[in-house]
Amino acid sequence: MLCMMYGQLSNRESLRDLVLTINAHPGKLYHLGFGKGVSKTNLAKANEQRSWLIYQEFAYHLIEEARKICLPDSNDAFSFANSVYALDSTTIDLCLSVFCWATFRRAKGAVKLHTQYDVRTSIPVFMHVSAASVHDVNALDMITYEPGSFYIFDRAYLDFERLYFIHQSKSFFVIRPRNNLKFERIYSSVVDKATGVRCDQAGYLKVFYSLHGYPEKIRRIKFHDGEQNRTFVFLTNNLELKPEQIAALYKHRWKVELFFRWIKQHLKISAFWGRTENAVKTQVYTAVITYVLVAIIKQKFKSEYSTYEILQILGTSLLDKTQLNQLLQKKNNQDVKELLDNQLKMF
Repeated sequence: MLCMMYGQLSNRESLRDLVLTINAHPGKLYHLGFGKGVSKTNLAKANEQRSWLIYQEFAYHLIEEARKICLPDSNDAFSFANSVYALDSTTIDLCLSVFCWATFRRAKGAVKLHTQYDVRTSIPVFMHVSAASVHDVNALDMITYEPGSFYIFDRAYLDFERLYFIHQSKSFFVIRPRNNLKFERIYSSVVDKATGVRCDQAGYLKVFYSLHGYPEKIRRIKFHDGEQNRTFVFLTNNLELKPEQIAALYKHRWKVELFFRWIKQHLKISAFWGRTENAVKTQVYTAVITYVLVAIIKQKFKSEYSTYEILQILGTSLLDKTQLNQLLQKKNNQDVKELLDNQLKMF
């Protein structure tokens, strides 16, 4: 795991590249915890044979630790203390001729990374790697719902039977319905159209199978976003929050998209160091471990650097003996003079 994390932080391109970089510093291997040396054969064998479940379990352990200490975002504008989760998935393309087990389409291979993302603390709470052909809605069956928490979905997760299970778990959901939704209004609430809300209704689903899946009252909100000049429709089982707050909740769903973009750009989950399914899942969960550790470090040292900046600092300082609290403390170098500042003087 240490070797894989070293590769994540230093942005290595291949297993050979990783081993070459590590073994270039033989005097520091013992103190880094690598033992006497690292070989490409041993790493490849571990990627193939050592179960990825070990790394998944450790990732969830770190996630629990991070959730205890990571505070909500300073820009958090929610008027409640409940947790807010955004659920989505991202597809990781693979070469079918190399990763023959990752079947997706006739000439394309891929895996799908399902993620439950804590919007308030920026920590992924649940992650699952599946075949790319698995539909997103199946991820809802793997989640443990917390009473009072909010779960935000896009249209791909629209399944009224599963949404009703969330309702029975005393949790709340916010989701966009499909355009052909059949809805029978019971009553409408007075709205302030200056906030962008066009209507706030309560009622029942009209289609037989939809009503059978969700037999209770549900709330429908229509909201116009002036910035995008688009009108959105939301369904929710929360009858207490203001309609503009429901719209604001859904707007935070895009944070999980930003998370996917971030880890794909700054961690190694697109180019893999092994060809087996076990190697791919090991590398994905090692990337999650790395991300969560950086988030813990940021919180413990109260660093003003962003997560990406901390990742860059650690990547260039892996073999440096400087303490972390010194590395992650922003310094003002404007008043620092060169030891021989007269060498810069031309006259």
